[in-house]
Amino acid sequence: METQTDFLILGSGIAGLSFAIKAAELGTVAIVTKKGKFESNTNYAQGGIAAVQDEEDSFAYHIQDTLSCGADLCKEDVVRFVVEEGPERIKELVQWGVEFTRDESGGNCRYDLGREGGHSRRRVLHAKDLTGREIERALNDHASRKKTVHIYENFIAIDLIMESFVTGRTDISANRCIGAYVFDFHNNRIHTFKAKYVILATGGCGKVYLVTTNPDIATGDGIAMAYRAGAQIANMEFIQFHPTCLFHPDAKSFLISEAVRGEGAILRLKSGEPFMEGYHPMKSLAPRDVVAKAIDTELKRSGDDYVLLDISHRDRDFIMSRFPNIYDKCLLYGIDMATDPIPVVPAAHYLCGGVMINEHGETSINRLFAFGEVACSGLHGANRLASNSLLEAIVFAHRAFLRIQRDFKNIRDEDITIPPWDPRGATESDESIVVSHNWDEIRLCMWHYVGIVRSDKRLERADRRIDLISREIDDYYRNFVITRDLLELRNIATVAAIIVRCARMRKESRGLHFNIDFPERDDVHWRRDSIIAKP
Repeated sequence: METQTDFLILGSGIAGLSFAIKAAELGTVAIVTKKGKFESNTNYAQGGIAAVQDEEDSFAYHIQDTLSCGADLCKEDVVRFVVEEGPERIKELVQWGVEFTRDESGGNCRYDLGREGGHSRRRVLHAKDLTGREIERALNDHASRKKTVHIYENFIAIDLIMESFVTGRTDISANRCIGAYVFDFHNNRIHTFKAKYVILATGGCGKVYLVTTNPDIATGDGIAMAYRAGAQIANMEFIQFHPTCLFHPDAKSFLISEAVRGEGAILRLKSGEPFMEGYHPMKSLAPRDVVAKAIDTELKRSGDDYVLLDISHRDRDFIMSRFPNIYDKCLLYGIDMATDPIPVVPAAHYLCGGVMINEHGETSINRLFAFGEVACSGLHGANRLASNSLLEAIVFAHRAFLRIQRDFKNIRDEDITIPPWDPRGATESDESIVVSHNWDEIRLCMWHYVGIVRSDKRLERADRRIDLISREIDDYYRNFVITRDLLELRNIATVAAIIVRCARMRKESRGLHFNIDFPERDDVHWRRDSIIAKP
C-alpha cells in the first residue's frame, strides 16, 4: 500500500507536532508514531522548558549558562538564536493551548519559574511537574483539528527511501530522501510512504542502556535509519545520565525531576551526610554530568546501591503543590518525600549527539530534516543544560518550517515509482529467544562498558561484543519476517555501535564523556565534533 503526502513526520513529540501544526498550512501531513499519539519522550518531561521570562534574567545569562554547561563544545551562534527566539516560541505554545503554572502570590499572575542544575537564574516554565504531558495534550488537540494532518498510530518506520536506491543513480542530486517503508505492526502490513519532505522527530535512544528514564519506544530509530541512509551522525559519545532516578524494585525507571534540586533538595549519602560540596561550587545544583559522575564515584566508593535526595526540610504543602506527580508516585512506593529522603541512582536520560543538522534543521541528505533529541544541532555541546531540550525542539521546528516554506511552491511531485517492500523470501521465526537475548546483551554491555565512566579497554570490549551481536541480528533480519521487536533490536544495535565508535574516537574527557585513560580535556585536538557516516 502506498500513501503520498507532502510531509512525512516520524515521531509525535513536541518537535514533530509543532512542525506538523505549521506544515499543515502548506500541504498534507502524515505523522507516524510507534504507539499511541501521546507516547513520546516529550510526555515524560517533568521539569519544563527554559526561556528568559523575568526582568532579573537576560539572554546573556541564559547563553552563558548553556555554553558553560556544554564544556566549550556548543556552537555559540546556535546557542544565541535558540535562546533569543525562545520567548516567541513560548508565546506560540500558549496560543496553542499550553497552560504553564503561574505564580498568583500577591496578586501576581506571571509564570512560576523554576530553577534547575546549571542555571544561574529562574527561567524554567513548567506545568506543575508534568510539563511534557501538558505540552503533548495541547499540541495533539491542536494538530487533530487540522484537516490536512493524519496520524498513523502503532506504525514503526523500517528504513528511509533514497532516490539513489530507487533509480540506481549515484550522483549528488540523487542523495535525496523521498519517503520511508513503514510497518503497521497491529495489522502486520508494510506501507510505502512517499513524501516531498521527510522529518525525523523520533527522539532519543535511552533503551540502548539497561537503566533509563526513557519510555520503551526510545530505541534510536531515527538515528539508525539516517545512518543506514548515509547521513552524517555526530557526538554520540555524549550520553547524559540523569542523576536522580527513583531506586525501588517495583519502580520502572521513574525520574525524579531536577526541579526538585532546584527547589532546595540536597543529595546525601545513606549516612545522611551531604557530599556534593566536594565536587562543585553549586553543590546539589551542579550540572548533570558533574552530579551523575559524583554519585557514581560515591556508590563505587561505598558499595551502596543508591544515594538519597532530601527535600524534607521544605513545607509539605509546597512539596505537594509543586510536585504532585512525583509526590504521589513516591507515596505509592512507601516514600513520603515531605518526611523521607528519596533513594536515587543515575540513569541514561538524554542524547546530546544525533543526526547532524544545520541551523535550519537540514541533514546531509537533501529534503531530510531532523530536530529534537534525534538531532545534533550544536546547542548542547558535550552536556545539555537542563530544560533546553524542549526549547531546542520548538525553535528548530519553526526554523525548518520557514526554510521549507520558502521553497515549497517550487517543489514538484517527482515521477518516481517506489518499488513495494520486498520480503526476499523471509519466513516466520520460531526463535524469538534470539531477539530477547540479544536485546538484553546489548543493554548490559552498554551499561557496564559505555556508561558514566569509561576506559579504552571497556570500549574495546564493547566494540567487539556489539559487532558480533550485530552480525547475528543482520543474519536474523535477512532470513525472517520482520516484527516490531526485531526492528527495534536492529536499531539499538546500530546506535550502540555508533556510540562506541564515537567514544573510542574521542581521546579526552569532556562533559558527558569521561575516559579514565584520558582524564583531561584536550582543547588543542578535540574541541570539535565527532562525526561519522556509513562507509
